[in-house]
Amino acid sequence: MLSGAVACQPADDAKAPASSTPSAAPAAPAKTAPTTSKPAKSEKAVVPNFVGMGLQSAQDAAQEVGFYGLTSHDALGRGRMQALDRNWKVCNQSVPAGTTAATSAALDFGAVKLEEACPAKEGEAPSTAGGKMPDFTGKSMKAARAALDASTSITATDATADGRMVLMESNWQVCGQTPSPGAALNGQPVEFMVVKFGEDCP
Repeated sequence: MLSGAVACQPADDAKAPASSTPSAAPAAPAKTAPTTSKPAKSEKAVVPNFVGMGLQSAQDAAQEVGFYGLTSHDALGRGRMQALDRNWKVCNQSVPAGTTAATSAALDFGAVKLEEACPAKEGEAPSTAGGKMPDFTGKSMKAARAALDASTSITATDATADGRMVLMESNWQVCGQTPSPGAALNGQPVEFMVVKFGEDCP
């Protein structure tokens, strides 16, 4: 004879009865208003006059008005790198002062070292167009090498009796060359006789 009813316990994996209270409907995803504005165009600014400024100061001033695409080159055509901008000064700029230009425009500064004089006009880089040997006299050895085809066999020799090694070619200028200016370039080796800038050709 049963002495009393035993309450049944739900099994561990039994699910709780569903609540009789209806759950709230999921929130609808927020809608974003359609954009009608066009993509922002590049801003514009008036290009300052950088000529005569130190290269580092010119670059800082350009960035202050929004120009960040900045490059520089050796205004004397020697192909030297502006490794320490504070040692260089600006001789010319690719975008004239007073021009209103997009701030995304590239600005290039022609510069010389602080102790050097700016050239009256930058010379054109030597060109081998037409397959002819340019006249490299007075040009830097580095510029001469850059103008010739990369496959050209080139030697550079100290034109003085000192027999110095030509190491930093941007510091040496061409006194003589073989083949001579105007000769046809057909893959032959090219030889240069050079001295350091500031020295006279023998």
